[in-house]
Amino acid sequence: MASQYRNQTFINHIVKRIEEIRLEKGIVQEDIVERTGFTQKQVWLMLTGKNNFAISHLEAIASALEVHPKELLDFNFEIPKHPPLRKDRRAK
Repeated sequence: MASQYRNQTFINHIVKRIEEIRLEKGIVQEDIVERTGFTQKQVWLMLTGKNNFAISHLEAIASALEVHPKELLDFNFEIPKHPPLRKDRRAK
């Protein structure tokens, strides 16, 4: 399942935060390329939301933007409602 899972809405929120921080600091994509060691295409794919982020990629981009990674995750996001846990269903 992990290879198939992709939450584009969540990715778009992260991309938007990166863009906001990047523009606020005057950092261009080429700066991110130089600071991360990623290729231009890798950076473009991440910054346009066409690529799923690995945790290490998120950290590298945060470092390139000179912010803590939590800054990239600072947005409102609706948490889905799930059925009760198995242990709670069995207890009934």
